[in-house]
Amino acid sequence: MRFSYALSIIVPMFACQPAKETAETINNPFVVELNEPVDFANVTAADLKEYGEYTINQSAQAIAEIKAVNTPTFNNVFGSFDDISNNMATASNKSFLMYWTSPDSLIRATGLAGYKRIDSLSTGIYSDKDLFNQMVSFTETDEYKALSGKKKLLVDDLIDGLEQSGVGLNAEDLAAYKKLNKEINDLTAAYATNMNTANELLVLNEVGAEGLPENFKKTYAAGESRYEVPVINATSGPIMKNAAREMTRKNYYMKFNNRASDKNLAILDSLVQKRYELAQLMGYDTYADYNLVPKMAKNPANVWDFVNGLVEASKGKAKTDLEELDQARAKSSGGVDESLDPWDISYYKNEILKNQYNVDPEEIRNYLPMDDCLDGMFAVYQNLLNLEFKKVEGGSVWHAEVDMYEVYDQGRLKGRFYLDLFPRPNKETWFYCVPLVSGKSKDGGYEVPEAMLLGNFTRPTETLPSLLSHGELSTLFHEFGHIMDKMAYEGEYSLQSGSKSDFTEAMSQIFENWIWDYETVSSFAKHYETGEVLPEETFNNMLKAKNVSSGYSSIKSLRNCIYDLNLYNLYDPNNKVSTDDLWKKIDGEMGLMDGYVEGTHPQSSWIHINTHPVYYYGYLWSDVYAQDMFSEFEKNGLQDQATGVKYRKLILANGSQRDIVEAVEEFLGRPSNNEAYMKSLGL
Repeated sequence: MRFSYALSIIVPMFACQPAKETAETINNPFVVELNEPVDFANVTAADLKEYGEYTINQSAQAIAEIKAVNTPTFNNVFGSFDDISNNMATASNKSFLMYWTSPDSLIRATGLAGYKRIDSLSTGIYSDKDLFNQMVSFTETDEYKALSGKKKLLVDDLIDGLEQSGVGLNAEDLAAYKKLNKEINDLTAAYATNMNTANELLVLNEVGAEGLPENFKKTYAAGESRYEVPVINATSGPIMKNAAREMTRKNYYMKFNNRASDKNLAILDSLVQKRYELAQLMGYDTYADYNLVPKMAKNPANVWDFVNGLVEASKGKAKTDLEELDQARAKSSGGVDESLDPWDISYYKNEILKNQYNVDPEEIRNYLPMDDCLDGMFAVYQNLLNLEFKKVEGGSVWHAEVDMYEVYDQGRLKGRFYLDLFPRPNKETWFYCVPLVSGKSKDGGYEVPEAMLLGNFTRPTETLPSLLSHGELSTLFHEFGHIMDKMAYEGEYSLQSGSKSDFTEAMSQIFENWIWDYETVSSFAKHYETGEVLPEETFNNMLKAKNVSSGYSSIKSLRNCIYDLNLYNLYDPNNKVSTDDLWKKIDGEMGLMDGYVEGTHPQSSWIHINTHPVYYYGYLWSDVYAQDMFSEFEKNGLQDQATGVKYRKLILANGSQRDIVEAVEEFLGRPSNNEAYMKSLGL
């Protein structure tokens, strides 16, 4: 699971840094001059609390000033609102950053509390009837009637956003709406905290560790013939793909899919119920109906048609894949009549790769040390997008492992990003691009965007560099694509810095294709000990094996899509289905494999259904566009800078300043289609 964690999903369309007048008013390390970085290494919980409170007070005062305007204009209503949302979003984003990443427990708690307070103010602003009336009154003016392009879109989108945020409710219902929003945000925060603090360990002896890579064993050795493996995302692949003992795989699988289940199952039940109540309050049948209105898909019927079509297209290949996996299991077990269980899938896929294609993923890992992969990836992005990255030596960061970079366009500062790549206690456990500051025109100049790549890759040790699997390399390229999306924005208003949420993954998915190009990969894939370049024969074998189990992988993703849709589109408060039984129901309908294991609760540590409901289909929806756009690079050359700059200017720089379908069609020179996507799945 990979996605850009856009706080605008929770705080609608908020993204940027405090205006200059704030910097002149208080002395606080979070309040900086235009395009100056925060001194993260020296901030305190008191600083973070003061910053949040000041931003809230200033924002509330500025909203009051908009409502007091006698003659509404674009600038004194919508321009001013963009400034306010800009200030609030930066405070929100940086508070959340500290909550997710700070090694200091008091700063983490203060960050979460500050984020919640800002979110509460946001809910109040977006449901403020006087503010809404001021905006609507502008639409009756000659100035509005003369608007076109991005300014008209901004006005219309913002009014739509308020209408979707309870502004039309009566006083009693609005109070209920605000209460539900607060309860939902409290529940999502508790769910995430429970997930990130679930410190499960798998303890193995030498027998249980059979098949595990020696470097992996060295990393988690805890005495003679004893290994203590944390049950986290970074260890899942090495265990599930390599542990020769079925009991080891099963024990890990059970622990991994039970993280935080003692608390989060009840939280999830409450979230589903409260989101349903919120949708009903807003006049929608289901939460999915409500949630999908601003997205490309528009409504659940379109999503179901899309997902069900892919299920039918994938089933045949998935059935063949499962038969091949079962044959590999039977061969390995000497024909013993055993079932193929969910904890077997990755292991026997790995066996097929090794035995039928001569591809050993753990051997490939030796050619992918993190530092070389970063250098190689940076070279790809810099060349394609005609940008330059410069590491800031001695940059002030929140942890010693974090690095800071600046982005330049023809010598001009374009943006800033941070890399926080490895797992540590109490840090968010998945992979995200976290937006911090959004591009925006200001009186003193253009405010450049900032973002952070939050990763949980295989960490280095005293004797080993961080060695990535090819899958982790794909994740790195993907998440950095989100970073470039943020860096590339070229717009006047921060409110327009983000695209539709079911398109946003396309802008990073497209870059995963470069790791399947030997010219690209051989430029940096060198053995960490010998310096040998990854052999072309090995890479060609990887290409031949690319679609091994691709049908099953597609069905697995679709299964998650359907689960998400069942929770938020088919929920019936009078006939509730347990979130465990829902897995069984879906498996029965698909008719391929019983993927649910009794005693497990994968839904208790699945971030999407917590903070990003009705989102999972968006990965597949976006990928249709990603693979279609990649066809332009295939036609013109994967290193063709002209195509890369065209992509940057038309797609990445756009945000929501123009209709994204129009922008894609201009990039392609034709309407988009799904041919390249279906080909990429091996279907």
